[in-house]
Amino acid sequence: MSIKTRLQEEQKLAMRAKDKVRLKTIRSLIAAVKQIELDDKVELDNDAVTAVVVKSVKQRKDSISQFEKADRTDLVDIEKMELVILEEFLPQALTSEEVETHIKQAIAAVDAQGMQDMGKVMGILQKEIQGRADMGSVSGLVRAHLK
Repeated sequence: MSIKTRLQEEQKLAMRAKDKVRLKTIRSLIAAVKQIELDDKVELDNDAVTAVVVKSVKQRKDSISQFEKADRTDLVDIEKMELVILEEFLPQALTSEEVETHIKQAIAAVDAQGMQDMGKVMGILQKEIQGRADMGSVSGLVRAHLK
């Protein structure tokens, strides 16, 4: 089942269950996907929808840190609930060993010699593990391998 179809099914279930937070979160995600489809005049595949989910997760995490700095625990709680819901739509996370394996394969694939090849390596990894690992930490690991 595609992620878009799953989102629509989960939206129906949230409506029936009268779960307002879940419904709001799923609707905002569906709206973000539809907005990109309208703007770019394309039909998003699972990878593109996953990228939208990843972006939404990142936005929630940023909001949580900002609200914590402002001591707004009420808003932090809402963002955390939405984050949990959004993470359900991400692919299963990779273990650190799997991430290491992907990094080594990407470095070998582009025959990376140093930091100047970082962009090529990250380009490959972006396609392979987007949404299944934190790309910020992956970037740090790639830097360590390329030094």
